[in-house]
Amino acid sequence: MLNNFETLNDNDKNLRLAALAELKKSGAVEPEEKKNEVNNHIHTTYSFSPYSPTMAVTKAYMAGLSTAGIMDHDSISGAREFLEAGNILGLKTTIGAECRANMEDTPLAGRRINNPDQNGIIYMALHGVPHSQIDKLEAYFKPFVEARNRRNRKMIENSNKLLSCYGLTLDFDADVLPLSQNAVGGSVTERHLLYALALKIISVFGKGIGCINFLKNTMGISISPKIEEFLLDEINPHYAYDLLGVLKSDMIGKIYVDATDECPKIHDIIAFSKEIGAISAYAYLGDVGQSVTGDKKAQKFEDDYLDLLFETISELGFDAVTYMPSRNTVEQLDRVMALCDQYNLFQISGEDINSPRQSFYCEKLQDPKFSHLIDATYALIGHETKATENLSLGMFSKETKEKYPDIKERMKIYRAYGLE
Repeated sequence: MLNNFETLNDNDKNLRLAALAELKKSGAVEPEEKKNEVNNHIHTTYSFSPYSPTMAVTKAYMAGLSTAGIMDHDSISGAREFLEAGNILGLKTTIGAECRANMEDTPLAGRRINNPDQNGIIYMALHGVPHSQIDKLEAYFKPFVEARNRRNRKMIENSNKLLSCYGLTLDFDADVLPLSQNAVGGSVTERHLLYALALKIISVFGKGIGCINFLKNTMGISISPKIEEFLLDEINPHYAYDLLGVLKSDMIGKIYVDATDECPKIHDIIAFSKEIGAISAYAYLGDVGQSVTGDKKAQKFEDDYLDLLFETISELGFDAVTYMPSRNTVEQLDRVMALCDQYNLFQISGEDINSPRQSFYCEKLQDPKFSHLIDATYALIGHETKATENLSLGMFSKETKEKYPDIKERMKIYRAYGLE
């Protein structure tokens, strides 16, 4: 059993890690080619993903990555397993969490920022969480996760009102919660709701033409030729995830309930991030043309007022900006990088892994213009190591910033720590 690769996704964390140790010992998980590439935004089953923390680290390692970073929504509960899996494989790791925050008391109040579903609410990340602060961050998220589940139940009610006439009724406790790691500190996201709905559609209408007819003829949903080809293939191993992508693009707006109690106020979460020695990062999205993952519509976000946004996040005390080179145009990225330099903000990359069709390897990072993002990842790891030792040694502690005020100089110093 321990030699079975699928055991890396077992329900038992101890079995997952034991399986990885056995597979590593046998030489079954060596990468085909080692690449100087990083990814600081890998979701696991503790938010929404096909991969347990152990499997996520293994996938990153086998893809040839030099480092891997966990980034779950409203949860850091998979972090210790992620770190241990990295130790087994000899892969450098970093830990963090993604959350939403309320911008109501800022100049960005009421604007469409980087959230496709709701104005005035942003996505942000807490990177480089010191390992001594995992429990504190987990406790901080707990009431927000509980509030999120109250809203999740309301969205299931909305879904049932809309779709029960087609035999598509969901029960949050029976159909959604078992798809998550909520019982052990994970969060339940909108993707869990839509994945449960995808499974229900498959059970009622079947795969292939039955599913296609329901989506197109009954629901009036437009499907791209590429996705339709996937959904016509009844032996497609990623069928439910492909269907989820269709539903996320079309259905979320029909069942969505605004997030309120589950989103900390931006001033509070920034203050908490500094308290625990994490690196607060605004997650740049940018106007979307064609979606990389296939589940985002063409839509305008923060580009029209990007100067105001950078001024605001700098005044709020953000430490960094995180962005995904594969998601944006060269013009968008050049503008963001220039603004980061202007406001002395740390730059972090990540490739938002939450679907089985996504590659852990980002070819764009091989462009020399993004070499600083690779250096920054080692600085992030160096920060995490030093801040775990003592919060005052972190990259953004008051003491460190006074000693090395320029972010580029500071990054070089912490990069050396990360490479040790």
